[in-house]
Amino acid sequence: MRTPYSMPRRRKKMRRRRKTFSILNGLEALAYASILSEGVTGGSLAAFIGGAGDLGTSMTSIGIGSRPEQTLTITGAGQISLADIVKEPGMAIDQMGMNFQNNLLPMAFAAFTTSVGFSVGRKLLRKPLSSVTRNIIHPVLGKGVRM
Repeated sequence: MRTPYSMPRRRKKMRRRRKTFSILNGLEALAYASILSEGVTGGSLAAFIGGAGDLGTSMTSIGIGSRPEQTLTITGAGQISLADIVKEPGMAIDQMGMNFQNNLLPMAFAAFTTSVGFSVGRKLLRKPLSSVTRNIIHPVLGKGVRM
């Protein structure tokens, strides 16, 4: 007699992927990426990818007389790019961490409003979007793309 524990496990059903690309889902993902890049790196996605590698330090003298003071200041920290990460990885990651901590609440609020905006917009514009998909998108781009 076999117990239920000695029987082989049933296979999971294969998850089916959606066969179409949604333009609105792509725009929503781009909006979230923009929120994150502006909050963490201080600039847009394009500025993050193609920005100049200008992160560094400079020594400045303050004061005159017998005891001038020198201070070390970080330059180019307003906007971090991939070139900055390659050039000065430690300094760039530290600055990105500080930006993330400083901008956490504004980024969360922006992400929440983006989510609500896209979901409400989809519900309100359901019929016009399906009409655009049916009459413009499918004839031009094919059945694999939808709004």
